[in-house]
Amino acid sequence: MIDIARQRLHNQHLAGTPFAKPEEVVHWLGAVQAQDYAGAKWGLSQRTTGAANAAIDKLFDDGIILRTHVMRPTWHFVLPADIRWLLALTGPRVHAANAHYYRQLELDGAVFSRSHALLAGALQGGKHLTRAELARVLQDGGIATGGLRLGYLIMHAELDAIICSGPRRGKQFTYALLDDRVPQTTTLARDEALAELTRRYFASHGPATSPDYAWWSGLPAAEAKAGLEMVKSHFTHETVDGKTYWFAAPLAAVEVKDPTIHLLPNFDEHFVAYKDHQPSLDPATLNNLSPPEEALRAHIIVRNGLVIGGWQRTLQKNEVIVKPKLLIPLNTTGQTALKAAAEAYGRFLGLPVTLL
Repeated sequence: MIDIARQRLHNQHLAGTPFAKPEEVVHWLGAVQAQDYAGAKWGLSQRTTGAANAAIDKLFDDGIILRTHVMRPTWHFVLPADIRWLLALTGPRVHAANAHYYRQLELDGAVFSRSHALLAGALQGGKHLTRAELARVLQDGGIATGGLRLGYLIMHAELDAIICSGPRRGKQFTYALLDDRVPQTTTLARDEALAELTRRYFASHGPATSPDYAWWSGLPAAEAKAGLEMVKSHFTHETVDGKTYWFAAPLAAVEVKDPTIHLLPNFDEHFVAYKDHQPSLDPATLNNLSPPEEALRAHIIVRNGLVIGGWQRTLQKNEVIVKPKLLIPLNTTGQTALKAAAEAYGRFLGLPVTLL
């Protein structure tokens, strides 16, 4: 029987051969959930030969890696070569998911048409503006931005391929015109885009089920199944506990040093990319984790691919403090592996680390 957790660890390049560059990670995974920008960078780094925090910041500022709303109503890291076809494929589904809030906030087609024009006009000529600056542009144009309205106005413009992330200004994020950031490229037909996203998901995230893929992509279940039908000749499957898991064939040999500890960020693809989290949870933790979804709200500690607890980070001027919350005890070897994982996080940040 397949070891789902260890195979995912290998296919996501958290074990085995790492990538040389963070952008290769984003390409392999298809998209990387990134509403926690700092955490998402650490997730990329752990899949590389050791990309540092500052190096990933530069890739982001240079537009090698972009951040936008796509697939689900949240931010993801995506590559410039993929952003247009991903938006075309999944953007309408995110709009559908947001429709209730659009109505509640009195945002209709006419309002969005005006807001798109105002945002595009303000960003013309390679300008990069912060969220607060975009709010003033909209307000000056007669569009109210109070409450949740600003967030949905900006998200709508991202989903419609008007704007995307620009370079940071100090610690502030900015927005740029997508056409300035990503010159027009040949897009994929819808079936081609569906097949490409499906192929990338099961190659990088497998073993996974069709419902897992539907959750991750935000696509309807029927469309997710259609995508799997298009590419299933590239994969094999196995039934575990009545669920069909798809993964690349032949199954790669997974050699994971025992214990292998990862301090993964919240929303890491190793955990969040699946509708069913049971295969990613150490059975011994279930009595101590109620409900299991609580693990989604924290940075997670993973042993041999299975979640065994959470951790908190506290950044100070001259150090980073890592405080673990283990749901099961670790022996001496496990504690040593945990310390090594914390030290790797310190190296990523360029700071000494204190493990409490």
